[in-house]
Amino acid sequence: MLLCIDTGNTNTVFSVWDGSRFLAHWRISTDHRRTADEYHVWLSTLIAGGGFDVRITHCIISATAPRVVFNLRVLCNRYFDTRPLVVGKPDCLLPVAPRVDQGVAVGPDRLANAAGAFDRHGGDVIVVDFGTATNLDVVDRDGAYVGGVISPGVNLSLEALHMAAAALPHVDVTMPERVIGTNTVACIQSGIYWGYIGLIEGIVKRIRAERDRPMKVVATGGLAPLFDQGFELFDSIDEDLTVHGLRLIHDYNKEAGNV
Repeated sequence: MLLCIDTGNTNTVFSVWDGSRFLAHWRISTDHRRTADEYHVWLSTLIAGGGFDVRITHCIISATAPRVVFNLRVLCNRYFDTRPLVVGKPDCLLPVAPRVDQGVAVGPDRLANAAGAFDRHGGDVIVVDFGTATNLDVVDRDGAYVGGVISPGVNLSLEALHMAAAALPHVDVTMPERVIGTNTVACIQSGIYWGYIGLIEGIVKRIRAERDRPMKVVATGGLAPLFDQGFELFDSIDEDLTVHGLRLIHDYNKEAGNV
């Protein structure tokens, strides 16, 4: 079985692929101080509690927080007796090489999103990933990642607003009933919600104009459903897109004899 580990700046997702489907997805906060032993105790407890018959034989890691990679490698080596593939490292092959400026390192989550989106939705697709940052990734007609856009994430924007303006409270993200807020909380919610609706609509429009061709839009990340409430922003929502891409990258390396 394959263990896919998708480490973001805020959360890390562990997903187990049994060869035909993902058995489960488990989420934990990202913390570079967490040891391999702690990961194993946590993961083993969840596997046992779920009643799964799991025997991990391969691992693949995507990490936008580089400091956690060492302990994740130790986890794979010590407890699963396997050398993990790490997306973005030279020894991890990609189905299609990214086409970006020479010497630029592309985030491994963006590479996984490109692979997953091309497999499920074909080429000429924009992936909107709602994470710590809100990323828009552009996938060419042959599946290559060709660049994108990085903007502050929704929760990060809320936190920055709260920290920089002492009089403003921290609020939850939600779709407000009206655009014009009549109290501070409603004003902030409207600014964040409709601000991100406008951001996504505007950037997608400009990408389509720049590419001069139809582009599908696929959303992923925990907040994607919140921004898909009748506005036709997205052609589809794909919640497990990143780990699906990791699985595909691992399969490609396996077929190439690289694992």
